[in-house]
Amino acid sequence: MKSMKKMNCKGTENLVDELVAPRREKTKHLFGSVKVGERGQVVIPKEAREIFGIEPGDILLVLGDVERGIALVKADALQEFAKKILETASSPRADT
Repeated sequence: MKSMKKMNCKGTENLVDELVAPRREKTKHLFGSVKVGERGQVVIPKEAREIFGIEPGDILLVLGDVERGIALVKADALQEFAKKILETASSPRADT
């Protein structure tokens, strides 16, 4: 099976940037494809692990939306986000 990297035409990266999520900075990536094993396991491509700082032992949350698909989120990143929301919610508002 050819990986997307080997098949990579410059058009593939442009497709992601222009059609999937147009941004000024390169924030969207297409890492290729993975095959789901018999036990439902997939291997996260090395480049994706490097970009997102995923290390052995990290905990990932699997989120899903029937219309948009599946997303993996590092649990510690979501925990930091939740902490900021709670801090904001508990601080007194200046406009009251």
